[in-house]
Amino acid sequence: MATLSACASPPWLNPNPNPNSNPGPNCLPDQSQTLDFDSLMASQSQLPPHHAPTVASPGSSSPNAAPAELPSLLHVSFNQDHACFAAATENGFRIYNCDPFRELFRREFDGGGIGHVEMLFRCNILALVGGGSHPQYPPNKVMIWDDHQGRCIGELSFRAPVRGVRLRRDRIVVVVEQKIFVYNFADLKLLHQIETVANPKGLCAISHSSDYLVLACPGLMKGQIRVEHYAQKKTKFISAHDSRIACFDLTLDGQLIATASCKGTLIRIFDTDSGTLLQEVRRGANVAEIFSLAFSSTAQWLAVSSDKGTVHVFSLKVNSNVLDDENSHRSSSSDAAITPSSPSGSSRSFIKFKGVLPKYFSSEWSVAKFHLNEGSHYTVAFGLQKNTVVILGMDGSFYRCQFDPGHGGEMTQLEYHNFLKPEPEIAS
Repeated sequence: MATLSACASPPWLNPNPNPNSNPGPNCLPDQSQTLDFDSLMASQSQLPPHHAPTVASPGSSSPNAAPAELPSLLHVSFNQDHACFAAATENGFRIYNCDPFRELFRREFDGGGIGHVEMLFRCNILALVGGGSHPQYPPNKVMIWDDHQGRCIGELSFRAPVRGVRLRRDRIVVVVEQKIFVYNFADLKLLHQIETVANPKGLCAISHSSDYLVLACPGLMKGQIRVEHYAQKKTKFISAHDSRIACFDLTLDGQLIATASCKGTLIRIFDTDSGTLLQEVRRGANVAEIFSLAFSSTAQWLAVSSDKGTVHVFSLKVNSNVLDDENSHRSSSSDAAITPSSPSGSSRSFIKFKGVLPKYFSSEWSVAKFHLNEGSHYTVAFGLQKNTVVILGMDGSFYRCQFDPGHGGEMTQLEYHNFLKPEPEIAS
């Protein structure tokens, strides 16, 4: 059985600290993917580096050199604990630390673009997909990159372009237009295939903190979410919205999922095990494209970014460990409305009229917000420091902001950087 070649002393954390983990369901044969194990079985001394990149120091340049043209940014993504993020560009990829902000390293290829780079916490293994006008690798392949060896140690090939990749310590999940593939990380053995509706954005979310995999993806019907609980060998379908799914995110343990439709006005939070609608919050009244959703590590907060140029933070009434008993019996209908519970009589009186008054008036609104350039694409996550969010822009912008959970309002900007530009050197 072929396995990924091991590094003698990897500079980062071991990607799979539990090699004896449950291998998962039986392999399902499929002819739409092929594996290249040649590089997996040969030692580093026997093979030359595959597509060897130029190792560039962050911000390094010749004193007399003309200012370098900034590369086009093709994709940005956080790692699993939001401590780092990766940027895929038209000539390679770069890895950054969020707090404190700094570029960790970059790998530049000779004219080859990377359309997607996926990190695995802080370990030396990454997943790369070619992209841009001159892709470094075919867009229908996922390259398993070992940065310790500086080369690809394996690849997954598909009949259709790859739309997304997700990594766990024990699994690799690959998204193509209408199908999702789940592989065992140790030997790249195919474990599961899932058919979906057309999924050009590569929407998919997986759990990270639990010992077993929870996977969420679009179902086969408009507005439907499919949730796979692999430990329980259980599939749950959730009718989340009446219109097409635009974005969703799982909590670290996979017990909660937040969803948004292409209308972008309402965000709904469901229990993934029962499919029960637990809470509904309102981003706004006008249609918007939701770019990203992110839970805080404790599932106390939810952050949302959209094309309206505003990042919202919502307070959640439920978390992954303690579900609100009052909401446990509510219907999971896509038209259901959630009204904040309150001991006051006026609130009870208002509930009587929620079938008469528009849902707009009974909506839960964000606690805090931060305004950005409208129309730009931003990805948001919660920072390592308490009550902070990190925002990444496709224009190369990096924001770290803080919100007041008690008073709310506009967030305070703590720092800003353009991560595509070299940081100015500080004279000693």
